[in-house]
Amino acid sequence: MSTTTLPASDEPVRFYDFDEHPHPEGYSTMLGFWIYLMSDCLIFAILFATYAVLGGNFAAGPGPKELFDLPLVALNTAMLLFSSITYGFAMLAIQRENKAQTLIWLAITLVFGGAFLGIELYEFNHLIHEGAGPWRSAFLSSFFTLVGTHGLHVTFGSIWLVTLMVQVSRFGLTAANKRRLACLSLFWHFLDVIWIGVFTFVYLMGMLR
Repeated sequence: MSTTTLPASDEPVRFYDFDEHPHPEGYSTMLGFWIYLMSDCLIFAILFATYAVLGGNFAAGPGPKELFDLPLVALNTAMLLFSSITYGFAMLAIQRENKAQTLIWLAITLVFGGAFLGIELYEFNHLIHEGAGPWRSAFLSSFFTLVGTHGLHVTFGSIWLVTLMVQVSRFGLTAANKRRLACLSLFWHFLDVIWIGVFTFVYLMGMLR
């Protein structure tokens, strides 16, 4: 730290030069992404709170016991859990600088993510076909909003995954691509944690009502 004194003034004016802490490449990217995840946590917290308030208002309509197909939802949960495991294998392949294995595990992750979305769309279509759309009751409005918001996140994550697969296939495991894949890994596992909350709070507890 250095100081500079100006002799023209009665009191010496000191300017302090502080050495800036070094920031590794990509530091701001990861910090910004963590901030984004925290904001996403707030969004889902609001949706969970809304469901907790409105989830018991059936408007003389069907409730969770009449609507939910628990084995199908359990299968859907397994698809998302498997996708997190395969993404973990992709991250291990990245550490070994193995481009081919990275792309294979990312492709498998994409298949599991697509299966999850397919089952969720089937569930939504079945409920609407049975007359249990989001307009039927406050319970169904909050249900479709919470589960649908999570599904949109998985959709955007899948699009992001395809984009990064193209980037890796063209440019390899560059430092920038590794950083992007690490951010997507955080996002994907975050969605897995949120879905565990949905499965427990919405489906399992709903069947006990």
